[in-house]
Amino acid sequence: MRPGRFGRRAAALGTAVLATAALSGAPVSAAPATVDVRLITFNDLHGNLDPPAGSSGRVTLPDGGTVDAGGAAYLAAHVADLRGQVRNSLVLSAGDNIGASPVNSALFHDEPTVEFLNQLGVAASVVGNHEFDEGYAELRRMQSGGCHPEDGCQFRESYGGADFPQLGANVTFDDGRPALMPFSVERVQGVPIGIIGVTLEDLPAMVTPEAVRGLKFGDEVEAIDRTADLLTRLGVNAQVVLLHQGDNTEGGGPDDCRVTPGPASEIAAHASPAVDVIFTGHSHQQYNCVIDDPAGNPRTVLQGASFGRLLSVADLTIDRRSNDVVRPATKAHNRIVTRDVPADPAAQALIDEATGKAAPIANRKVGTITGDLLRAGAPSGESPLGDVLADAQLAATQGNGAQIAMTNPGGIRTDLVHASSPAGEGDGVVTYGEAYAVQPFGNVMQTLTLTGAQLKNVLEQQWQPEATRILQVSSTLHYTYSASAPVGSKVSDLTVAGQPVDPGASYRVSVNNFLAAGGDGFTGFTEGTDLTGGPVDLDALVDYLGAHPDIAPPPADRITAVP
Repeated sequence: MRPGRFGRRAAALGTAVLATAALSGAPVSAAPATVDVRLITFNDLHGNLDPPAGSSGRVTLPDGGTVDAGGAAYLAAHVADLRGQVRNSLVLSAGDNIGASPVNSALFHDEPTVEFLNQLGVAASVVGNHEFDEGYAELRRMQSGGCHPEDGCQFRESYGGADFPQLGANVTFDDGRPALMPFSVERVQGVPIGIIGVTLEDLPAMVTPEAVRGLKFGDEVEAIDRTADLLTRLGVNAQVVLLHQGDNTEGGGPDDCRVTPGPASEIAAHASPAVDVIFTGHSHQQYNCVIDDPAGNPRTVLQGASFGRLLSVADLTIDRRSNDVVRPATKAHNRIVTRDVPADPAAQALIDEATGKAAPIANRKVGTITGDLLRAGAPSGESPLGDVLADAQLAATQGNGAQIAMTNPGGIRTDLVHASSPAGEGDGVVTYGEAYAVQPFGNVMQTLTLTGAQLKNVLEQQWQPEATRILQVSSTLHYTYSASAPVGSKVSDLTVAGQPVDPGASYRVSVNNFLAAGGDGFTGFTEGTDLTGGPVDLDALVDYLGAHPDIAPPPADRITAVP
């Protein structure tokens, strides 16, 4: 285990914080009155070591154009440049570093990504929902190191863990004990900076129940306030929140603030005034906002898209006498991780190592397509890739009597593009690695019985208070909806195999185990009966691609939207 691993740092944290409190009022002889600190933060990397493909690898500019962005080696190069501009810089993460990752990270349980973050010198990260994809025990292994209990160490001979703490001030065990560290403290030229990590309260709805069994996720604002008060009492007055929760936007460039008011804005408006800047994540959006805190003081709130395409930068000025941020002096921007800079050599070497070890599996041909299969939806929310995935899942579960299949849009992680990847497999060829990137969760298909009335209720649950999530459906299911209709009465003209749905009849419906457990708010699936297991969703896709060469983008004719 290398020196400096966070496990040893954590043991001394209590002593360091107490020392910080004792020294916070001590004069600093002949020192400048203020200290300039740069915070460099990214969010929702999801193990994207290689430059992401398709729309996942582009950033929208203020004029509506786009630029290619992302890739860990370029991310590291931009971080190095930003650090070089300001002597005192900290690198932070707003969560979802791992999980839903491409194959050259996921095949090795995301150990290559953690090694990259160690190379990058990340000081602290909040846990996102995807840090819990494989459960709490695996999250602790990712933190502390050790080989995987079933697969062993496959990337390297050993795995030493993360050099940085993974924070969660609102994550506890059922009995109320903290399950994660709530904060960490970094000292910059003698000035302490408190970093609070808070993840989304509704995280259990984003993962399978087994992944978070025995854990509770509390109110975000309450956790921020409690932790901020503790830090203040310890003399740590410069405070930063890493919040794995976000808003959606109405468009604009990286530094626009056309945000649709949502959970992050609500939290930012109510969280303790002691907090000086809030970095957000989860929603994969780009924005740079200023939101007044409860005391009426402007506070910077940022998010940097996803997949390493943007770096959110906040430049702070800290008063040595008060150890607090001079809030009006704060400057912030989102920097595009362009690919027109030399790749960082150390990061590129790590990526090449992971890609090389994954290549025998990742580069295997599994099918062909005639055009891009995009996850972006038509105005109705139906997408070409979603159609193909649902059809694949139906085909894989017809032995269970399945009549229709439905899948959640959040489980579709990237596009299947027609152009050849850098591996050189050729245009139109789909590799196992590309299919894996689309469906990396390893969810198991399950077929259950719903009545026609229950089926309609599930579809009505697509419109939820916090978001609209349009399920992707197989070719056997058609319906019309009106988004302006009252809640619970939006869906009409529902047919299965061309026949109107009978509210009292039974229908066999295939979904993944995440949806079957009520994930993403689709609690109607939990009313299903006669559950029968099926294959892993990725296997269903691979088999379907192999059985159906030259798949063309399907027409968006399954879901019809009317005013």
